[in-house]
Amino acid sequence: MFNSTNKPTVLKVAVAASFITALAFSPMALAEEHGKDADATKTVTGEIVDMMCFVDHNATGDKHAACAAKCIKGGGPVGISSEGKTYLVVGEHKPMNDQLAEYAGKTITLKGKVTEREGVLMLANAEIVKK
Repeated sequence: MFNSTNKPTVLKVAVAASFITALAFSPMALAEEHGKDADATKTVTGEIVDMMCFVDHNATGDKHAACAAKCIKGGGPVGISSEGKTYLVVGEHKPMNDQLAEYAGKTITLKGKVTEREGVLMLANAEIVKK
């Protein structure tokens, strides 16, 4: 029943070697990619918006500044809109509403770590860049 002369084919050896190589290198590739994300910082200059009104009815600018400031002071999510992209803004694992409410409807510069998940952009560990 068992034929000891049955040697592995070249294809079987190639598939096995490819599989083993992929398993060996994938953790290193993931670690390298994670390291890049952890160090990625960006400076973003744009308008501070309250995300509720901005997303719901594109409310921006001077006409909406007082409403945006009220929403941000009230704890609504805050963002920065720049060059066709809008980022949810958070400090170091906490909201920055108290610091950013006074800038509602105005253009400022923030620096932080940019992350993205399922189409949502976030500027984390953000800080205001003083000019």
